Amino acid sequence: MAKAFAPGNISCVFKIIPHADATRMHSLGMGFTVKEGVEVTVSEHHETKVLFNGQSIDFPTVQAVVDRLTRNTGAAGMEVDIVSPLPLGCGFGLSGAASLATAYALNELLHLHKDTEILAMVAHVAEVENRTGLGDVCSQYHGGCLVKLTEGAPLVADRLPITEQPIYYRYFGPIQTSEVLGNRKQTIRINRAADAALSVLQTLTSAKPSAGLFNACFEVSKQFSVESGLLSDARVIETIEHIEAEGGVASMIMLGNGVFSTHPFQEAVETKLVHNPARLI
Repeated sequence: MAKAFAPGNISCVFKIIPHADATRMHSLGMGFTVKEGVEVTVSEHHETKVLFNGQSIDFPTVQAVVDRLTRNTGAAGMEVDIVSPLPLGCGFGLSGAASLATAYALNELLHLHKDTEILAMVAHVAEVENRTGLGDVCSQYHGGCLVKLTEGAPLVADRLPITEQPIYYRYFGPIQTSEVLGNRKQTIRINRAADAALSVLQTLTSAKPSAGLFNACFEVSKQFSVESGLLSDARVIETIEHIEAEGGVASMIMLGNGVFSTHPFQEAVETKLVHNPARLI
């Protein structure tokens, strides 16, 4: 067997870059990785099956990675055992994390000798083709607080000089990424809001490290969540307002009905922004 880890990713801003070629469809924007993620163990099996926290699950994105990397290897199937303390479908990029960690582990198990960039692209393509994400794999491949500004290059990102620090979050429920990506009217509004956010983010990539830099990122993210129309859940809106009333900064997790902040708040779970890329374990 072989094991790999990939971090969860909180996306703050995203712009959809459509393309007929899945290796060139992706998102621009900003996000950061957290200390929790997924641990994936792969082992040969008579058929391919995927487990999430011990329960059998239909996970087409991970299945696509297995199919791609086991092709022509003679392997009958794989058991992919995914373990994570983070919830699926709530904006932590777990489909990307699971796909990337699966790719790393399979590469090790089957002695495929593929470099990490190729493996990351396999995971990214699986996400695009299954409409489960557009930009998480890039962040999980690099680790840290990242801004993506290069169109047509799904794995290119700039790291912002933001230190590892506690982050507090609370999620109320999932948003189906595929439904958002498949709604043309919604995506037009998202991209219009993202253009405004990206122009500000571009100026932050050359900023010097400061206590106010991360707060500025939160402000951009919050504005994007409002202007994109994605911030619509009353519980999320009220929680952000409460945090701001106490002098904190907060925004909506993309894509999930959840809130993240640098300040503790009621019923929040603590995590940490860390510079932890995907890796073998």
